[in-house]
Amino acid sequence: MKALRKLTSLSATAAATLLFITSAQSWAQTSLADLLEAVENDRVGESEEYRQRQQQFEQNAARQEQILQTTEERIVAEEEEQASLSDQFEQNEIEIADKREILRNRRGDLNELFGTLQGVAGDFLSNFQGSLISAQYPGRSEELELIIERAGSTIEQLNIEEMERFWYFMHQEVTESGRVVTYNGDIALPSGDTANRTITRIGAFNAISDGEYLNYEGSIGHLQVLPRQPDADILASARELQSASSGFTRTGIDPTGGVGGQVMANLINFPSAQEQVENNAGPIGFIIIGVGVVGILLGFYRLLMLTLVSVKVRSQLKSDKPTKNNPLGRVLLVAEANPNADTETLELKLGEAILKETPSLESMLTLIKMIATIAPLGGLLGTVTGMITVFQQITVYGAGDPTIMAGGISQALMTTVLGIVVAIPTIFMHTVVKSRSDNIIHILEEQATGMIAQKAERAAGGQ
Repeated sequence: MKALRKLTSLSATAAATLLFITSAQSWAQTSLADLLEAVENDRVGESEEYRQRQQQFEQNAARQEQILQTTEERIVAEEEEQASLSDQFEQNEIEIADKREILRNRRGDLNELFGTLQGVAGDFLSNFQGSLISAQYPGRSEELELIIERAGSTIEQLNIEEMERFWYFMHQEVTESGRVVTYNGDIALPSGDTANRTITRIGAFNAISDGEYLNYEGSIGHLQVLPRQPDADILASARELQSASSGFTRTGIDPTGGVGGQVMANLINFPSAQEQVENNAGPIGFIIIGVGVVGILLGFYRLLMLTLVSVKVRSQLKSDKPTKNNPLGRVLLVAEANPNADTETLELKLGEAILKETPSLESMLTLIKMIATIAPLGGLLGTVTGMITVFQQITVYGAGDPTIMAGGISQALMTTVLGIVVAIPTIFMHTVVKSRSDNIIHILEEQATGMIAQKAERAAGGQ
């Protein structure tokens, strides 16, 4: 039974294997035929593409050959033209040199004239560039530069019209410098905007618009409002000049002239005392100022109080009845309270009463004197710290640029000035207050001594 089953299995396996081999042979025959046909088709297609590429390459090669030939022909033509132009250039150079020599010979003495004219025009050019008159008549500098260039040229030559034009500019500068005229023009405002205003020009000295002084710089080409204006009285006179139609009007001008008020601008831009203190005082300087203010206020306060006390004391001197509202009255009340005391006892009690009044009369005098002493010492401290800053800056930057050291030196000097400025009035106030206090104390001592003397005289008379 088992043998039958094994035989059956072997038979089935052999049949399946035979079927697979037969199918594989049939598939292999079909695939090879298709592959052969595809290879043949590709070969035909590639041959056709190769022929097209070969034909295109031959066409491009012929075109490149034609371009190369054209380029070579152009190079030959350009070389021939270059040789011709070089020969012509050399001939032109020789001809120009000959014509320049002929021109120089024919000009003769005109060369000296043009040289003089060129020098004079150069001098006037610097004046025209910064002149207020150029603000009213722009373009003069450019025309003068062209005249100078033509006067120094070896090819071009000035004509009579150009020389007369230069003469006209000189005459215009002289004439306009003596006139006061009004015209409209553009003005640069401090905010950066430009406005068209009515301008009054005072010769070549200054220009005014809307009661404000103007400045002119040739590099900008138009007038500018000075960022800082002169004092109010000068501005008022400027407004009067603008509103005047005839006659004489007193107005402040820059006497240097010809520069549009640069000196005036420098003067009014110089920092004021307040600005110098704010910029250069430093922390030590402001401390000195604060201490000085306190000392002066204390001095005035004590002076006022002592003045009131002095008035009351002098009133007490004229009165026969003592009161408690003044030091002298309180001292006299002590004498009245001890009518039966002997001379020595009364002297001690009056001395005690005067000693009680002295602290209130000499109140704050020590503080005022201390402030007067501390202020110069603070100035000396600021001087030392400022010089330390200067030496540090020299160590880092060197001593080549003095502006670097200016800050430390300014602080050193400013604190010294502030210390002295605070010390002088403070010492004066201390002296005045001390004198007033000593005067009152002297009256008290004088009255006490008088009462003791009277007491001693009455005691001697009774004996």
